[in-house]
Amino acid sequence: MFGTSQLSYPLADSYVASAAREARSVAKLAATKKEDKYYDLAADYLIQPIAVETLGPINESASDFFSLLVKKISHHSGDERDSFLFQRLSVLVQRFNGVLLHDSFVFEDCPE
Repeated sequence: MFGTSQLSYPLADSYVASAAREARSVAKLAATKKEDKYYDLAADYLIQPIAVETLGPINESASDFFSLLVKKISHHSGDERDSFLFQRLSVLVQRFNGVLLHDSFVFEDCPE
């Protein structure tokens, strides 16, 4: 199994038209690009692209993969909570968005 991930910003000029037409379209496009990039490895590995948009949606195959993974973890651990992985992913995206927001500010040289 070979996992590859990408975080996409659907409000970028190059994606906004696609994102306005369909939810998950930017994640789907990013996942397709990852599949194309690693096409040669597909004969030897199972490749699972994980594309997450900064506004939340993830590509469908990654969502299915995470759902299956959560079910297996819950089954083996006996823990009934089945949304923890999606919650962690959501927190990671929020933290990343916070970093992007912080880095977008222009700080003037301030005397200390």
